[in-house]
Amino acid sequence: MSGLRITSALAVSAAVTVAVLAGQSSRAGIASTPPAPTPKTGAAPWPAPPDAMRRTRLAGLVPERAELLKHHVHAHLDVFVNRRPVPVPAGLGINIKDPGVHRFDTPIGAAYGGISLCDKACISPLHTHDRSGVLHTESGTPKPNRLGQLFTEWGVRLDTTCVGGYCRPAAAIAVYVNGKRYAGDPRAIGLADGREIAIVIGSPPKQIPAGYDFSNA
Repeated sequence: MSGLRITSALAVSAAVTVAVLAGQSSRAGIASTPPAPTPKTGAAPWPAPPDAMRRTRLAGLVPERAELLKHHVHAHLDVFVNRRPVPVPAGLGINIKDPGVHRFDTPIGAAYGGISLCDKACISPLHTHDRSGVLHTESGTPKPNRLGQLFTEWGVRLDTTCVGGYCRPAAAIAVYVNGKRYAGDPRAIGLADGREIAIVIGSPPKQIPAGYDFSNA
């Protein structure tokens, strides 16, 4: 019996060692990803475009005169280029020049919202209020939005090959959902409530975000 115990213990120890080494090897492979070269056009950061309502319609969404909260969910987006975070602009999907849209100063910059009723359509059912990366879906129907619609509103290319001006194979691109690698079309990722999405271009950050605290969203 003692021999069986020793053999079993050695087998478990070997399995754990292999798993640890595999994890280290996998992490080393991620960490060794070379930096993405700066593209001639389409390099980050990407500001909010001035034609928010036109881009809302291009995304297949119908802008409203006020925020409709029948269906109200939050997802979060992180974008990294060579380990550095790229800000998701405030006011995506919002006509910040409309007098019905209020501006607020926050510790992370200007935020937009507080809409009672605009004279004409001023806000998309998919939008950002500030630079936190929180993506707000505020609509009158439960139909979920997708990440591709947000990038259309942002005016930034997103597909299986490129993010902005960064394209494979010159730039490594990885997408994660709740900390797990996502291999499909990033445009199809649903913006489910509480979902954390990370897009990593070039050299990755030390840690891939797996969640976000939405308590202040």
